[in-house]
Amino acid sequence: MAYGSPFTSSEQVFLWIESFTNYEKIPSSRPFRLDRMEAMAELAGHPEKCAPVIHVAGSKGKGSVSTIIASLLQRSGLSTGRYLSPHVSDYRERIGLADRFFEEDIYCAAGEELRQIVEKAPVAYPQFFDPTRGNGEAPTFFELCTLLFFLCCRRAQVDIMVVEVGMGGRLDATNIVNPLVSVITPIELEHTAYLGNTIAAIAGEKAGIIKKGKPVVLAPQQAEALSVFQSIAQERQAPLYYLPDMVEVKEIHISPRGTQWTWKVKEGETSHLWPENLRAHPQNLSIPLIGEIQAWNTLQALAALYRIFPDTEWTALLSELSSLSLPARFERIHEDPEVILDGAHTPRSIKLCLTTFCTLYGEGNILLFGCAADKDVESMANILAPHFREIILTRPGNFKKSDLPRMEEAFRKSGGSFKTLEETDAAINLAIHKAHEKGKALLVCGSFYLAAEARRYFLGAPLGDPDKGKR
Repeated sequence: MAYGSPFTSSEQVFLWIESFTNYEKIPSSRPFRLDRMEAMAELAGHPEKCAPVIHVAGSKGKGSVSTIIASLLQRSGLSTGRYLSPHVSDYRERIGLADRFFEEDIYCAAGEELRQIVEKAPVAYPQFFDPTRGNGEAPTFFELCTLLFFLCCRRAQVDIMVVEVGMGGRLDATNIVNPLVSVITPIELEHTAYLGNTIAAIAGEKAGIIKKGKPVVLAPQQAEALSVFQSIAQERQAPLYYLPDMVEVKEIHISPRGTQWTWKVKEGETSHLWPENLRAHPQNLSIPLIGEIQAWNTLQALAALYRIFPDTEWTALLSELSSLSLPARFERIHEDPEVILDGAHTPRSIKLCLTTFCTLYGEGNILLFGCAADKDVESMANILAPHFREIILTRPGNFKKSDLPRMEEAFRKSGGSFKTLEETDAAINLAIHKAHEKGKALLVCGSFYLAAEARRYFLGAPLGDPDKGKR
């Protein structure tokens, strides 16, 4: 691969990275291999070691937990790199600081470093990267994004990094780090073609981020997942902190402006983790993220931070996060009519999203739904269909393959009344037109890719033109 002109913008860097195989878009039967990532990190001089790491995995909520942790660290005065996926509107959402993107010169310089590494890789490690040698192939999109993040953090001289796993954990490209603490959010069936088709198998993959002797903070889990985590933590002599054993949560209240709840520390072996002033009596907390799950996400973030930095008043800093937000995580993008975007794409996350939506806006509203072909659309349709007056089905953009006939059959069997518009823009515009006309709230869900299309539409186009998208 020959060098091109020097990068002059982050957009150029990401366009170049896009030219590599993206398994977020194209399913692969290729086994994932961590040794490829380790080889590139070696060529780069191990930028993953430039600062301490907090590593976050899970099926649901890991983006929220990562964002809360990174935001609190930043508020404490630590320059904090944050790695998330997927992005919704801008690749820099994946790779940045806790409260802003890196400067453009950081992306460009790190991109040049990355391009040199890609040039050297087939020569230094032909068994991994030389396409003419057996299983050799060029680096993947996610491998390059991950290494770019570490290179950016090294150039920006961050104090600490919060790294969200892309998929699984054991063989994920991020798992070259040796974290201060591992954090694992709730597990459910997902990516079964890659991770296994049982909760236990998927938990085993997620548990791959548990490192010898390093603490792990665990969210509420199904029994079979919990058993796997307990066994692996014991095997690796990793202290395990299980959140339901640590805290009691009650009186959760959600509103369009966030989540408030009361909680208290449970007496037991882990109560010493919390400062004495928090152990004395029940505490009230709030966060601008919407949904009951955000109470647990926040407490898990706090537990991880108190475990590694016990002398900082993390709960006090939480009150300073009044502007905290996450694109397409129950994002209230418009108020009249109310429009909620959520990237929920598994049965459990759809159920959580629906519960929050109906709590705020009641039944009989408008649903715009589209999901990728590899998702459990039948279960999601059964959960969603009884609660909406009108349902519009569409493709979740063109990034991933979808199956509209299967979507239609799933909603037909669930008894839902629906209309299908294959063109995403037309479907979005019809949905907002109906919500505006009938004075109803609109929920857009099923895919981060659909949420990304809707977000671009709502932020950049007049609302309520039913012919837009058809011209």
